[in-house]
Amino acid sequence: MMKKTLTTMALAACVSLSALTASSAQTVSGDEVTIGAIVDMSGVYSANGGQGAVVGAQMAIDDFGGTVLGKPIRLLSSNYQNKVDVTNTIVRSWIDNDNVDMVIESTDSASALAIQALGKDRNRLTIAAGSATTALTNDACTPLGIHYVYDTYALANGTGNAILREGGDSWYFVTADYAFGHSLERDTGNAVTQGGGTILGAARHPLGTADFSSFLLQAQSSGSKVVGLANAGADFSNAVKQAAEFGIVQAGQQIAGMLVFLTDIKALGLETAQGLTFTTGFYWDLNDETRAFAERFFERHNAMPTMIQAGFYSAVTHYLKGVEATGTDDSATVRKWMGENKINDFFAKDGYIREDGRMIHTMYLAKVKAPEESKRDWDFATILSEIPGEDAYLKPENSTCSLLKK
Repeated sequence: MMKKTLTTMALAACVSLSALTASSAQTVSGDEVTIGAIVDMSGVYSANGGQGAVVGAQMAIDDFGGTVLGKPIRLLSSNYQNKVDVTNTIVRSWIDNDNVDMVIESTDSASALAIQALGKDRNRLTIAAGSATTALTNDACTPLGIHYVYDTYALANGTGNAILREGGDSWYFVTADYAFGHSLERDTGNAVTQGGGTILGAARHPLGTADFSSFLLQAQSSGSKVVGLANAGADFSNAVKQAAEFGIVQAGQQIAGMLVFLTDIKALGLETAQGLTFTTGFYWDLNDETRAFAERFFERHNAMPTMIQAGFYSAVTHYLKGVEATGTDDSATVRKWMGENKINDFFAKDGYIREDGRMIHTMYLAKVKAPEESKRDWDFATILSEIPGEDAYLKPENSTCSLLKK
């Protein structure tokens, strides 16, 4: 009897220890897992990311069931107004007062760099899901920073090389005068010159300018075959509209949109945008999976998703899977899991996150349809070709990120 009792007590102790071990592995700081989505809700990039990006993040949370490891998932969102000081204030407050576990950002490269630096200092995982500068995964790379949807290198190589192959071998840039525009101009210029083309100059404009006349006149007088628009959002749309008013295309120059979103084409209309070649990380009408997501997104946002908005959903989902799989919201642990496990969803197939934070996935070369080719609303583009991730993004050996093993 004594032997039986001792055996039973030992087994009970083992079970208790096992339960304690399992319980201790489920470590979430605080009473919830909190994600902060900081976006441009009122400026030049508000249609590309904006509230639609927040919708994408909330859809990911809802589809995950609203909880992870038995804790509710809370989504905070705010407008950073494309201002670094505003960004720093909001994100610091989220970390200090709301115990935010992960910050996801869209569209403003200067703010993305600031967020990534804060994440490093405050031990928080950060995801740039709309900003474009390659600095995020080069000199400014951090162990907890991820660059998810696209970057200027992929855009430049996709669009720049396509136009170069068609004979567009002399370029003049109209560039947004901050980190994103500079990066896009530089990377496109490199792609053009490496392919045998020439760069004749650049005119740089302030973010959110309304009048592009002086910049476009400089481009027109340069005699270049291609006017490369190294800007985005409302800046891109306004530049294209005013270029049409100046008759730039009619006079023989080609307009190259280096960062074109679905919402830009909607704003321009097919009559104006037709024929534009662009590179994108996602197109809503690509296949059955993308269409299914897009239709659900449309029900909530009354617009088809841009690559940023779709990328928000994918990135948040991958993050939550990491929290669930590791049993913790510890930033370094979750980041390690996210890098070791591939991304397979409607947004990416066999996507993966490198040590420098670059998420590698297929990009697409697309062309805007003529009005008569469009069969329904939002049927704006034809996919010309796929660009494998390994070809789309900067090779590891060419990166300046200290985290990469070379």
